[in-house]
Amino acid sequence: MARNNPLAIGRDLAIDLGTANTLIYSRGQGIVLNEPSVVAIDITDGRPVAVGLEAKRMMGRTPGRIKTIRPLKDGVIADFEVCEKMLRFFIQKVHASRWSKPRMVICVPSGITGVEQRAVQDAAEYAGARKPVHIIEEPMAAAIGADMPVHEPSGNMIVDIGGGTTEVAVISLGGIVTAQSVRVAGDELDDAVMQYVKKEFSLAIGDRTAEEIKIHMGSAWPLEEELTADIRGRDLISGLPRTVPLTTEQVREALAEPLSAIVDAVKTTLDKTPPELAADIMEQGIMVTGGGALLAGINLRLAHETGMPIKIAFDPLYSVVIGSGRALENIDAMRGLMSLGGDY
Repeated sequence: MARNNPLAIGRDLAIDLGTANTLIYSRGQGIVLNEPSVVAIDITDGRPVAVGLEAKRMMGRTPGRIKTIRPLKDGVIADFEVCEKMLRFFIQKVHASRWSKPRMVICVPSGITGVEQRAVQDAAEYAGARKPVHIIEEPMAAAIGADMPVHEPSGNMIVDIGGGTTEVAVISLGGIVTAQSVRVAGDELDDAVMQYVKKEFSLAIGDRTAEEIKIHMGSAWPLEEELTADIRGRDLISGLPRTVPLTTEQVREALAEPLSAIVDAVKTTLDKTPPELAADIMEQGIMVTGGGALLAGINLRLAHETGMPIKIAFDPLYSVVIGSGRALENIDAMRGLMSLGGDY
């Protein structure tokens, strides 16, 4: 599967505009771009200095005139102008023709408001998309990408733990029966690690360090072998650099609160599920996808809390964009799963 291919010339695009990463699927080619949703801006003239991976490397390391911005927060656009510049850059990177406007399918969280959805469509249109921009809800895209039988009259439950939001939905007959979208996900887990280290060790660490701790040491369930690692940061009392030992048990303790919020969202959705569909879910299990599915022991924690079988999607980071891509490839057959923007 092509990833980050600058020569992709597919006409139509499906975009997973994520809080942490933006992924683009090109019709007939697969995934052609996977980059962090970060832009480095020169504040003197508002010009983007770097976008994507290059901008992420600059986070926490920029001089005063350069500011790194994440234009999406909690799954929605927080800085419209910067988001439009980022989208335009990514689209031009993968879409060779400057003159033709590609058809576009874009994912949005299920709990998004009409105003927030309109902002996503406007950003895509300003960045060069053809009208109308097709919108697909993330849990539906994730379920399609995880090969769930969404068109069948059976209960399919998906838990998509992304960067800004966790989407929980029960899908049957090509529609979302019940859904819960909570703005607790990867970013909240990173923040929980930062706050824990600050409180317990009086040590300040950056976003990137917190993310690395979560990825390499984070867990939702006790590990067979607990580990210890040295982490570096700035001592809040002396102001000098300092190293402290951190254990996987401490990281698990740090992540406890946001993980409980995610578990509660799953339980709330199950509580609202009609009995017939709940019986199907009991048999087929709950599918977990998104970056949060990679957290060690998340399947064991959810199985313990819900009593349901838990499955992790084959390629959890790419489920949403693959599902959007399939909707794009079969746009006429799947039109019922999507909505159009505006009054077209």
